[in-house]
Amino acid sequence: MDDVETRELRYFVAVAEELHFGRAALRLGMAQPPLSRAIRQLEERIGVRLFDRDRRGVTLTDAGSALLREAPVALDAVRAAVRRTRRAGAPERRLVLATKAGSSHEFLQALLDAAPEDVPVDVVLCEIGEQAGLLLDGTADVAVMHRPFDDFDGIESVDLYSEPQVAIVPASHPLADRRSLTMAEVSSVPDLPMARWPLADWTYPPGPGPEVHSQSQLAQLVALGRTLLVIPRSSRAWQWPEHVAVPVLDAPLATTVLGWPVGRETPAIARLVETGLRIGAGAGAVSA
Repeated sequence: MDDVETRELRYFVAVAEELHFGRAALRLGMAQPPLSRAIRQLEERIGVRLFDRDRRGVTLTDAGSALLREAPVALDAVRAAVRRTRRAGAPERRLVLATKAGSSHEFLQALLDAAPEDVPVDVVLCEIGEQAGLLLDGTADVAVMHRPFDDFDGIESVDLYSEPQVAIVPASHPLADRRSLTMAEVSSVPDLPMARWPLADWTYPPGPGPEVHSQSQLAQLVALGRTLLVIPRSSRAWQWPEHVAVPVLDAPLATTVLGWPVGRETPAIARLVETGLRIGAGAGAVSA
């Protein structure tokens, strides 16, 4: 069997998602006849029929459905490889670190200040739960992440330190006057439902609270008295004057982690991890 080209996989994905050769050709910016020929060539290369075609339209065969599951993964891997290769060949090799905006601010500042001089670090700020995607698609080399919140599928990691969590509540709400709270108390406030974070598959758990996907959106909803949230104590760097942080006594400890793609640890990442472990030991002592 001849090797399959990434171009052919891109053509296949377009047709498989549109289930219409004309729309797929328009999406790809090409004419329909060469697209049809390319799909036939792909079927010949693989040795199976990917589409059933008749007057009613185009449908995927079982083999086509299988390839539609696999092709995007392969294309993502190629794009990630290209990004990593370009950075590796840059005149000045820099380590790209991804972190959720506002999280672990003191640790992050200390890590950047203490990073080895010959390992320059660029920071990419992201939203809730985006670190794993940035690592796997080659945009970032290493990321500051948190257990039990982030997705670690395909990610190697090292735990740095653990800390308590706090509830961020509107300053105007009666809960803001409490010295401490419990998870049962913050989970059952009739006029202040807990914000709902996206899960690893980007769906949201059921509940009355608002669905949130950005720090700025979340901060304003709390300030408006529409929601509350429970976050690691060090993540309150983005806290507004309209917010109050109240310790949640029985919330599970949050663990700050450095993660990188499985099998992608480099000497530069190893040195940054070593620095992070040293700083994390001090941060853990303060948080305990």
